[in-house]
Amino acid sequence: MFNKRVWISFSLFTSAFSLWVGCAFAQAYPTRPIRLILPFPAGGPTDIVARTFGAKLGEALGQQVVPDNRGGASGVIGAEIAARAAPDGYTLFLGAIGVMTLNPNLYQKLPYDPQRDFQPVSLLSASPYILLVNPSLPVRSVKELAALAKGRQGQLNFASGGMGTGNHLSGELFKLAAGLDIVHVPYKGASLAVGDLIAGNVQMLFINVLPALPHVKSGRARALAITSKRRSPAAPDVPTFGEAGYPIVENGSWHGIVVPARVPAAIVKRLHGELAKIARQPDVKDRLEAQGAEVIGNTPDEFAVFIAAERARWGKVIRAAGIKAE
Repeated sequence: MFNKRVWISFSLFTSAFSLWVGCAFAQAYPTRPIRLILPFPAGGPTDIVARTFGAKLGEALGQQVVPDNRGGASGVIGAEIAARAAPDGYTLFLGAIGVMTLNPNLYQKLPYDPQRDFQPVSLLSASPYILLVNPSLPVRSVKELAALAKGRQGQLNFASGGMGTGNHLSGELFKLAAGLDIVHVPYKGASLAVGDLIAGNVQMLFINVLPALPHVKSGRARALAITSKRRSPAAPDVPTFGEAGYPIVENGSWHGIVVPARVPAAIVKRLHGELAKIARQPDVKDRLEAQGAEVIGNTPDEFAVFIAAERARWGKVIRAAGIKAE
């Protein structure tokens, strides 16, 4: 009995001590610059989100947040580096739809596991896609496009930035929702796909709002619908897929902060608290909305549920479409 009481007392003491150490560490954190790994090359919407939140987070924490672009292999290189980093709060990772939810469904073996190796902090933003068509295609709405494609099954095509990318899967989701046979034409990057759409070599393309708008305004491409739940402030004249009768097509790219597994809970709480405040700042909202993005800033638990739902959703689409990673 004596030994049992001693053991219980010791266990309670060690638990309390660990909690005290974690809280004390979080209060002192950070004492040096923090690295923010981006699993993409420099430039583009990802950098805008990362640098906007990173700069603000650095100001709030009193230490610089340094972006570290580690692109390549569909984000696998950057994800592996982040997953293997020390769980001390000095390495953050910009988790996105590809590395967190698409890759696990596309590749049989990965050097990281999004669920095992990372813990979510906050979903920062989400960016919908706009469905563009070449003006030579005789359609001005999703309804007209679906009718045309049903009458010409297997004859129309859509471009993407590559096999298994977000804009590829948006096209596949639309095909499944509308019961269409449209041929996928993958490119090595979305910019090449846009160029061929403008040239008339492909007929349609799902693409993020920011790179789409200049071509719509110039008349070189026609916007039929946007994949967000509500119309975008950046493109208020473009109807949603929900308005067009296909709410299931609502989707988009997204970016959030995750950290290596086993980072102390007190640090995760501190990071989330600061990111949530940043997400509510008007200048952050204005800047990202101008890029066609929606600022979110949810909780770690909410982000975890979101990631799991996205992984399950896209897994079904990938299997139904028979997509294999190249």
